[in-house]
Amino acid sequence: MISRITDSEAVVMRVLWDAGLELNITDIRKSLEESTDWESSTIKTLLRRLVKKDVVQATKREVFYYKPLVTEEEYNEYTTQDLIDKLYNGSAKNLVASLLDNKKLNKKDIEELQKMFKVGENDE
Repeated sequence: MISRITDSEAVVMRVLWDAGLELNITDIRKSLEESTDWESSTIKTLLRRLVKKDVVQATKREVFYYKPLVTEEEYNEYTTQDLIDKLYNGSAKNLVASLLDNKKLNKKDIEELQKMFKVGENDE
């Protein structure tokens, strides 16, 4: 169901991931006040959709508490692979080439990537 998380739902997911614990609607709303102008009803709708998609669990106590069932890493891995598949025909190499061609990587970024590739070579 990760594939069906919308951009707005991802904003709510980030609040839950950053918290690292179950949150109620009041805590979620307070966190979102800093970055959105969403009404409480909008946040409730987004949470209801996320629960329906089985990526968030709602536990009823005195009020509902919400926690993610998908990690941020799982979401990031999926969305990265989806981007690579859609835009670069499944080729991570073409993605990196595009970043280099468009000057999106500075010298420090390139050096860090070279170190990562060298570490990866040792894993083989």
